[in-house]
Amino acid sequence: MTVTSEHTVRAFLAGLSQKDTAAALSVVSDDVQLTVHPLRISQGDKTRVKWLLDEIVTAFPDLLITISTITDVGRVAVAEFKLEGTQAADFLGAINQEKHLDLDTAWRFTVDHDQIVGIDAYWCQNQLYRRLAVKRQDRVAIV
Repeated sequence: MTVTSEHTVRAFLAGLSQKDTAAALSVVSDDVQLTVHPLRISQGDKTRVKWLLDEIVTAFPDLLITISTITDVGRVAVAEFKLEGTQAADFLGAINQEKHLDLDTAWRFTVDHDQIVGIDAYWCQNQLYRRLAVKRQDRVAIV
């Protein structure tokens, strides 16, 4: 049975949805290339993927991921999904104010031999700031 890119991406998102970062990372190659456009992260590696996933599940213990679509085109799959939850810890430099987040995202995954070798994550940083009630964007420190 051939495993599609969509299947691999769904496994990743299922792990994230269950707040099981080890399960999500199990389908991520050690040589993954991570780009997170809103955070200006490029040339990220698996350590940075783990950091991002840990940030998400720590800040939003009631995390809910709702997948809109996954478009699979050979080795590439684009997942559009919403991240939702109530902030319980600082997140990407935004101080915890216990605000509800619902963030539309699109992540482009490149898959090779059932392993994610590339992740390009996109979301509207202004939407994130509005939802988390960040008043001074110049004071948000992104690690």
